[in-house]
This record gives sequence, structure tokens and C-alpha cells, in this order.
Amino acid sequence: MHINRRHFVSGTVGSGAALALVGWMPAWAQPVSSGIVAPLPTVSGSDISLRIARQTMRVDGKVSRAIGINGTVPAPLIRLREGQNVRLSVTNDLDEDSSIHWHGLILPFQMDGVPGVSFPGIKPRSTFVYEFPVVQSGTYWYHSHSGLQEQLGHYGPIVIDPKGPDPVGYDREHIVVLSDHSELSPEAIFRKLKVNPGHFNMQRQTLGGLLAGKDQPLKDRLEWGAMRMDPTDVADVNGSTYNFLVNGYGPKDNWTALFEPGERVRLRIINAAAMTIFNVRIPGLRMTIVQADGLNVRPVTVDEFQMGVAETYDVIVTPTDDRAYTLVAEANDRSGLGRATLAPRAGMAAEVPPLRERPLATMKDMGMGDMDMSAGGAMEGMDPSSAGAAPAPDCPPEHAKMGHCTPADAAAAPADHSAMGHGAAGMSHSMRDFSVAPQVKRDPSVQTISPMPVDRMGEPGQGLENAGHKVLTYHDLVALDKNPDVRAPERSLDIHLTGNMERFMWSFDGIKMSDYHEPIPFLEGERVRINLINDSMMSHPIHLHGHFFELVTGKGDHAPRKHTVLVQPGGKASFDFTADALGDWAFHCHLLYHMHAGMMRVVSVRPRGEAA
Repeated sequence: MHINRRHFVSGTVGSGAALALVGWMPAWAQPVSSGIVAPLPTVSGSDISLRIARQTMRVDGKVSRAIGINGTVPAPLIRLREGQNVRLSVTNDLDEDSSIHWHGLILPFQMDGVPGVSFPGIKPRSTFVYEFPVVQSGTYWYHSHSGLQEQLGHYGPIVIDPKGPDPVGYDREHIVVLSDHSELSPEAIFRKLKVNPGHFNMQRQTLGGLLAGKDQPLKDRLEWGAMRMDPTDVADVNGSTYNFLVNGYGPKDNWTALFEPGERVRLRIINAAAMTIFNVRIPGLRMTIVQADGLNVRPVTVDEFQMGVAETYDVIVTPTDDRAYTLVAEANDRSGLGRATLAPRAGMAAEVPPLRERPLATMKDMGMGDMDMSAGGAMEGMDPSSAGAAPAPDCPPEHAKMGHCTPADAAAAPADHSAMGHGAAGMSHSMRDFSVAPQVKRDPSVQTISPMPVDRMGEPGQGLENAGHKVLTYHDLVALDKNPDVRAPERSLDIHLTGNMERFMWSFDGIKMSDYHEPIPFLEGERVRINLINDSMMSHPIHLHGHFFELVTGKGDHAPRKHTVLVQPGGKASFDFTADALGDWAFHCHLLYHMHAGMMRVVSVRPRGEAA
């Protein structure tokens, strides 16, 4: 066989260069392993022992520091049955206090696991015993509520099987825990965010993007610059420092879930990330949503869904072909993705789609409604619901004096928005007009007040407006069973999600957790409508401990019930809830560093007859 020497040399050089370039590719685009088929370790029964300790973990071949439970990240799957009693003995082997919060579980507040709110925490080298009845079924999870431990791997899944027949039929199930992991310590990440909140954003607009027509026109760019806003500021921490994991494995590890063609496969998907909102899809395979936040919903078939931190979704897929499929969990700012494989055999892999174009914030994301910045003229569609009405007669005094409560059906008068000229020609509008939010503290921590917040629960999520296929919205969710409480709310409570993105300051109503003096009070059995008004340009997954609430999406007595709701930038989300769990409960943004910076309060449910 004759070999041309020049061709041989150039071929080997080309191969070597290609191999060298592989190291520069993002993890999700690099060659994968033969596939890791590893179910999560499981603990079950009425007596369960858990041990929290420092360890290392290996992600895509690299070793980094972690905190695990029983030696694993994620922590073991806790499998329970509705109707049983469970006793969980948790030993803290760390040199610092720790805790476990049972996310989404209905239990006595003393067992909820939030240091300083419901219990003192678990001291180093000590054991705390959680004990409670299991009164529900579904997919949930657990995690630390101490410091920034959750970022290091202190999280795990919970599955509670129903005591009766499961309305969801399936042949096989897989637990899918999504998370984010960095070799940087969480303390270092938080310091960098405080010094420069845009530190991790490597996707800013460039001259090249302008010339190529991929970024905003120069005029719009100048408008955003005048407002000191960055339309690429979608995620605080992203793929520039994060690896995105599936069940603790990176994209190159290729965690694999097996199936037999034709089977109904149930995927219990949990977003246990610290900071990442994921867009989840399986190219070539439609997903039928059957459960949201642990509660059954009427089946709805979609191609993709956006998943806020701390949300869970159960989906049914029915792959009929003898081939592999890629489960894609793409960060909402498109800076990276986690991947897993669904396949009939180990060692298979499917194509991983390239990252889609990163989203740019719009005027709607700034709380300007549907107004086009370049259009000019008067604003339309002003949402007046957060100003002007008299307080409800049964509004707690501390809220009434802050202008916090309005009758649930009150129509408020529009506020004066002529405080400052802003943006396009002819537009007179202020983004710091506190008259639309009288309860918000005037403070440097409040950078903007959304002038025209609109209900965005019927939208698919930032960056998914033109996905080209069916994307889930909250309006698609309908509870399978009738809601347990269908009373109309007695009063309405507006809560503003506030922040200063330039200083990485986050709060509710301009008051961060360390500065508040009184909890938000409710009376036992009270029915209240909560209006969450996002005054920032970032999405916030808001979680209420100890309760489920009904999203106000026009579904009547079958409104979807959840424990976490993702509030879109510049938008509103409303829910009705019944204060049926006595005690003190945490209420916070589930973006870890937002909560750590102050976006957290305490909700106190008091017996009727007790002084407010």
C-alpha cells in the first residue's frame, strides 16, 4: 500500500489539532463516556439515618469539594409512602451548623428545618431527629437551609408513593435531579457578585454582534445604556463557572436512563440548582406533564418547559424507536446545558443540540408592559392593581399602615407616572415612582419599580416566546382533583420583589431579611390572595414553606396547586392560599444568592383570637 507522506503528515497534524480543540469545547459538546447507568442510592422505611459530611465529587473527570449525605451527591433518594410516620435521624459531621428542609412537605413547623425560624439548626457533631406523619404523595426534595451549603451538593430527592392507586400509569420510572456545580466556593461566588454583579456574564453585546445584526440596534443599546441596564443580564451565575449536572453527573459523563421501546416512562424531574432556571426538552420525544410540585394535574403534552429553581415536574414519555434520545436541560440564559441520555441500551448517545441564541431582555422584562421602546407615545395597558384602594377592613394593622392590603376585588386608581421623562420620545414615565408601591421602602436597595407589571403566567418564560414548538405555561396546568378550599379570598396582599442589580441587593418590599422586625401575619384559616409584583429584570422562583397555594389562572375550583412559582421579569403572579398551618414559615426567593442577600421573610400563621 502506497501512502503519500505529505498527506499522512497533514492528516496526523489535523487529527492532533482536532483532538487538542476538543479540550476547548464546552463539556456538553465533548465526546461522552460509554454511559453511566447508575440509579440513585435509596433509603426508606419508618426509621432513616442521614449523615451530612464534607467529601469530594468527580464531575466530567474533575474532582472538586462537596457536601454530601451518606457519601453521595445528590443525597440518597428518600422513598416513603403516604400515611406512614417517618423518623429521620440527621447527624451533622461538618464543622459548622447545618440543617435539612423537606421542600414541599406538609408537616409541623418545628420539623420544617429552617434555622432561626422553625428550629435552632443542627450543631456540629450532633444529631437532630425529624419526626412527622406523611400526609401526601408525589415528587419532592430536601436540602440544606444553612448558609450556602446547598450549592456544594447538600440536596436530594424524595418520592412519596400514594396509599391508593396511582392515577398516573407507567411501566418504568427514573428520578432526574438537575443542579449546578462550580469549582469556586459558594462564598467566593457571592463575594464576586457583591463586588460586580455582572462578573459571570460572558454574553454581553459586542460590536461584532451589532454589525452582524444579532444584537440590539445601536439606538436601543443607547436607550438601555442611559437607563444603566444590561439586556443580557438574565442569570447572575451561569455556564462561565457552572457545570450543569444530572443526578450529579456532568454532560461528558453521560448519565443514562434505560427503557424498552413502547414503555410508558415516568421521569420525576427536580430542579435542585442553586441559581439556574432550566429549559427542559427531549428532541424527538414529546413529554406529557402529569404532576407539578408533587400534585397531579390533568395530562398536558408539550415539547419543552421552563423550570424554576425548586420546582418539580413529572412527565411521561413513550419512546417507540430503538434509539437514544438526549434530555436537554439548557440554562435560561443559554450559557450552557446539562444533558442525559434515554436509551434502550447502555453506551448509546444521541446528538446534543447546539445552544440556542441567548435571550435579550425587553421593555416588558423591565415592567413596561407590552410597550415597544422604539414606538414612543403614551403608555397603554397600565395595571393599577397595586395602588390607590382603601385597605380591607380585616387587614392586619401593620399592613394597613404600610398600604399593603386591598380588598380582593378592589379596582385601584392609576397612579401618577409623570415623575421623569424616560426612554422613547413622548414617553413620560418613572421607574422609581413609589406611588404605585407605597409599601416599598425608599432605599438604595430598590433600583426600580415596575411601572406597568402585567400577569405573565400565560407566557412560556423568558427566551421561549418563539421556540417554534409547544412550551408549557402555568395556564396549561389544571389540577386533577378539585381544590380543597374554593372560597374567595377575604383580602389581597401585594408583595414587591425588589432589588438593585448593580449592587446585588435583593429584598421584599425594599426590606431585606436582616432588617425586618415583624413576620407577615395571617390568621388560621384565612383565605388571602397574594400578588407578587416583580420590580426587577430577573426571574424569581418564590417558595412558601408549609403550604400549597392555587395559581390564579382562571381554572376555577381546579386551579393548579403549587409550593413554588416562577415570577417572570417585570411581571406579576397571583395565587390564593389558605393559612391552614400554624407556626412560623419561611417565604423566599429560591435563587440561593438572592435569598442569602436578603430576599426572604417569615410568614406567621396565628390562631384566631390571638392579637395581631
